[in-house]
Amino acid sequence: MADPTRAADPAASSASPADPSPLAAPWPVVPGLNDPETLTRACAMWMETLSLWQRALDPHGARAAADEAPDRARDKRFRDPVWRDNPVFDWIRRSYLDFSDRLLAGVDTMESLSPREQERLRFATRNFVQAISPTNFPLTNPKVLEETVKTGGENLVRGMERLMADLGRGQITHSEAGRFEIGRNIATTPGQVVHRTPLYELIQYSPATERVMTTPLVIFPPWINRFYILDLSAEKSFIRWAVEQGITVFVVSWKSADASMKDVVWDDYVAAQIDAIDTIRAGLDVPSVHAIGYCVAGTTLAATLSVLAATGGAERVASATFFTAQVDFSKAGELLHFVDDDQLAMLERLSADGYLDGRYMAATFNLLRANDLIWNYVTNNYLLGQDYAAFDLLHWNGDTTNLPGKWHQSYLRDLYRDNLLVQPGALSVGGTPIDLTRVTTPAYVQAGREDHIAPAESVWEITRHFRGPLRFVLAGSGHIAGVVNPPASGKYQYWVNPRAGEATSLAEFVAGAQETRGSWWPDWLNWLRERDGSTVAATGARVPGEGTLAAIEPAPGTYVKAK
Repeated sequence: MADPTRAADPAASSASPADPSPLAAPWPVVPGLNDPETLTRACAMWMETLSLWQRALDPHGARAAADEAPDRARDKRFRDPVWRDNPVFDWIRRSYLDFSDRLLAGVDTMESLSPREQERLRFATRNFVQAISPTNFPLTNPKVLEETVKTGGENLVRGMERLMADLGRGQITHSEAGRFEIGRNIATTPGQVVHRTPLYELIQYSPATERVMTTPLVIFPPWINRFYILDLSAEKSFIRWAVEQGITVFVVSWKSADASMKDVVWDDYVAAQIDAIDTIRAGLDVPSVHAIGYCVAGTTLAATLSVLAATGGAERVASATFFTAQVDFSKAGELLHFVDDDQLAMLERLSADGYLDGRYMAATFNLLRANDLIWNYVTNNYLLGQDYAAFDLLHWNGDTTNLPGKWHQSYLRDLYRDNLLVQPGALSVGGTPIDLTRVTTPAYVQAGREDHIAPAESVWEITRHFRGPLRFVLAGSGHIAGVVNPPASGKYQYWVNPRAGEATSLAEFVAGAQETRGSWWPDWLNWLRERDGSTVAATGARVPGEGTLAAIEPAPGTYVKAK
């Protein structure tokens, strides 16, 4: 930093060959305005602007992209060749990217901010520069201009109609209405609802093999979303695939919250998991189940295992699998930006009827990847007027669920903000203190390398708390595609480390990890079979409705369809 006392001395401020900065001046230095670092950045920006104008005026300059950084060249927003071939649009693109880079870099120079404040400012700044991208405006997007001329403006008329419709429903439309229907072309794995409570429905799926694994499997999906993320089209369905591997599969379908659930808290979800486990054990006459917890339901499964361990019921769960689930929220990523007192107070106001409208949560998740989940659709839907993508995952993404207001507040406050779950005894469920270090259940922990909701580094922290045998798997892609990756697709990869137990950090795990191409599902199946190699005939209670668990209605049930 510059020395104001020295700069105010005319004799000391004259530039000399020994002076470290030729920008020193005989007037008071104001940090951030005329200090040497700021002036140097201003000069660099001015020179870059001149360079941009030179390229724009040079008919061959826009084609010379050899000096462009690789990340800029890969920016999907500007993949149309006209952004480089046309001098005017090349100048617009480069000017915007340079401005964005400098604005984001400026956040890192603000030394007066705490690390958390700096991260929040960086997040806000990133969303700002993404919002002002020239791709988001018709007059600065060459593809929109071309489409407007070609259609006589019909694209903008169609886009305006879609915009008004989306404003009315309070949500961006990602897929064509009526293209997907629950029970018709998504969530079609055959089964029956065999148990129903005010909080959840329990679905048992029909066997697809003559013999099945002795110990059944229960899946707890997050109640933030619909359960059929694990039962999309037949080709992508984890549930269907597991059934075809000879597993008796149950899944919990949570009820979307309404005013009747205003008093529901986390204890109720833990109790629901235990109720589902015991219902299956009694209905199939088995001593234990395998359990899967996805995202927030995985966090809850960790608490459930702790409660069972403390009350003498640990043997009721033979193994526990965690899909992108966190227990230690100290490294929970950008969602931590939404848990200060002001935002919690705002969410409480929005939950005045006892529940939070799921569209608010969807908007939060979309902001974490605004280019892909917001601005991409602003351009395609509203400016270009393109047809909606026929993509089941996008339909699921827009099928929001409501959350109990009291539970949501405590979850954000106790887990995200205060990180109490990993402090033994800091939280209790039904009067039983939670201590994750008491959990010795064999665990399979899956994390997504590019997960922006449950960062892999945060998921890794579960290895510091559980005391039983544990297999950690790092999958390619993120929170959804990293999980929903059927073997037949041949996509992505996963990493395992044979000496994972010696790793003290995710980086150390990765350094010694072995990469395998394709889906991690078969790895999980082999791990499960190592713990349960016996089988039984797929008859009697293994068929939905033919045991003591009576069939109530065909899968996927009623709760998944309720808005």
